[in-house]
Amino acid sequence: MDKYIGKRLDGKYEIHNLVGVGGMACVYRAYDRVEDRWVAIKILKDEFSNNSEFLRRFRNEAKAITVLSHPNIVDVYDVSFGDRLQYIVMEYIDGITLKQYIDQEGVIRWDEALHFTTQILMALEHAHEKGIIHRDIKPQNVMLLQDGSIKVTDFGIARFSQSETQTMTDKAIGSVHYIAPEQARGDYITDKADIYSVGVMLYEMATGRLPFVADNAVSVALMQLQAKPVMPRELNPSLPRGLEQITMHAMEKNPVDRFQSAGEMLDDIDRFRRNPSTVFHYDLQAGRADYNTPRNIESYDSARFKPNYNDSYEYEEEYVRSQRGARGAMAVKGVIAAAIIVLLAVGAVWLWNNSETLFTPEVDDQIEMPHFVGKIYDDILNDPEFSENFKFVRKEGNNPDLQPGEVMQQNPNKGIMVKKGSEVELLVNGQVEQVEVPVMENYTQADATALLKQLNLKVKYEEVAHDEIETGHVVTSDPQAKKMVDVGTTVTLKISKGPATKKTKVPDDLVGKKQYDVEAQLEGRKLKIGNIIPDDTSTQPEGTVVSTNPAPGSEVSEGATVDIVVSSGKGSTKTISKDISLPSVDMDINLKVYRNGTLVEEKTINPAYIGSSYNLTYTGTSGQETVVVQLNGNDYMYLSFNYDTKEATITQTIDFVPPSDNSGGDNPDSSGSSGGDDDGRGSGGGAISNN
Repeated sequence: MDKYIGKRLDGKYEIHNLVGVGGMACVYRAYDRVEDRWVAIKILKDEFSNNSEFLRRFRNEAKAITVLSHPNIVDVYDVSFGDRLQYIVMEYIDGITLKQYIDQEGVIRWDEALHFTTQILMALEHAHEKGIIHRDIKPQNVMLLQDGSIKVTDFGIARFSQSETQTMTDKAIGSVHYIAPEQARGDYITDKADIYSVGVMLYEMATGRLPFVADNAVSVALMQLQAKPVMPRELNPSLPRGLEQITMHAMEKNPVDRFQSAGEMLDDIDRFRRNPSTVFHYDLQAGRADYNTPRNIESYDSARFKPNYNDSYEYEEEYVRSQRGARGAMAVKGVIAAAIIVLLAVGAVWLWNNSETLFTPEVDDQIEMPHFVGKIYDDILNDPEFSENFKFVRKEGNNPDLQPGEVMQQNPNKGIMVKKGSEVELLVNGQVEQVEVPVMENYTQADATALLKQLNLKVKYEEVAHDEIETGHVVTSDPQAKKMVDVGTTVTLKISKGPATKKTKVPDDLVGKKQYDVEAQLEGRKLKIGNIIPDDTSTQPEGTVVSTNPAPGSEVSEGATVDIVVSSGKGSTKTISKDISLPSVDMDINLKVYRNGTLVEEKTINPAYIGSSYNLTYTGTSGQETVVVQLNGNDYMYLSFNYDTKEATITQTIDFVPPSDNSGGDNPDSSGSSGGDDDGRGSGGGAISNN
């Protein structure tokens, strides 16, 4: 159990449960008894309490957010930097991260994406005005509340703009998928780095994909420096041109070419939201040709893009203006006035060049991309609605939390209009990889946890009493050591809390009983079940308890664990019986039976008198043995007796051929010789059949 849960900090903060674990701190939900409210408490991990770098970063976060006060930034109520405990008390946010929402929805409607982006930019505008650069803007650090409002969190690597701004010298540089090129390069950082990160987030929301993805962080960082992302409208053709331009302008490689402030980006978003057919001319403003005249401009379907939450645009616009002051409104008017002249000229040229295609009706052969994520790949292929309209390309993924064959990602994403017959790339969950649970007895809790995480296993804890193992060390695990489990399986570490004050006794009548009876007796004495250890050498029947540790009759702490050694049954004697069919003849036959080449039975039988079958019954402990039945000296039947599965199977049968009567008759060879054995029985073989 976590050492903080159930404790009260500084006499006022009752810690109830763990809600998140980060690189340097854990976040708990707690109740503030003085202020009568729920709060979130971020506590620096013990292993970093003496690390000057982590202490600096943790205190820097507290310093940063305590000077901020904005409805879109998480509030801080209290900070404490004691000798042994460092924590920050913040408002408790009941919601999900924006990353979780993106993963859940895939492509987010552009008006909803702008609703989120606007709030993030307003938070950053406030922070930048206070001289604070966040430096780790990503959807994982943005909380989404049920009413659609946004809270920016985690200023753990924020910097005051006048202080050190070199990034690569720090241990943490933010998430590489969202960092600006200058941040990846280690150059001087300004508030333009946060603008770039917002652009990446807007790109991800609008297309359902990150602009740069590679096998490792270094490759992604190089792409941030050198590569040009796929244009958003190539991934989502329904995206308006103006929004694509805003997104790409925020993601310019050179900070000089981006929006020069959060307020400037907000101004252009205001313009676009008032008129979604707006086309910007950042290429003219910056003297570049990155953005050409659009290929075509879709009409805005307000019904299709209506938000699923109560979002009054007029209210939000008024709210934005009131929060940002008259400066934003004047800037918008100036930009609009200048843009009207440019738009008139460019629009006339565009209409002239596109008049032929603009008014030519097109055949409607498009279809909306369905939502495949979460479906089973084989079910998709077998559905005519899907197989007739799309061509599927399968790629293998691996997620132990999903079932094999479940679609993890799709490209293009749901809701995008594509041509019938288009290719759809599906990332499909493959078979789950397995690993062996390591031996961790006497490991410290931290060491055992680190080992399990290296194996991609989840971990939780349970405290148990133990008379010998030191407090805080592992007693056992569930599943137990050396067992093969799926990657992602949760392993419960049973951690010693030392000897208990109350004692109890291991029952002295456990040996020889069935495992389930022994477990019930132990639990009745308030003892916990430890490792279940199979014994392959025991001659007892399967499931019989052979011994316990501590031994029966031992006095132990109440709540201690008891290991149980159980017979696997492999060493016990087993009897297998098998009836075999005999040939339908009325004559005496010599029968011999060999077990693994050793003759074990020999007798004369007559099927007409003893019946059509003969019983073979043998005993053994484990493994397999071959049984051969001969009739009149010729192989008649082969069997396999498996003492592990307690089954006998016939592997081959050879047809029995009775001996000739040799009475002369029409047989030209009347010498009376049978050509067989001295006892007169024929040695002919006959046909072979497999059963």
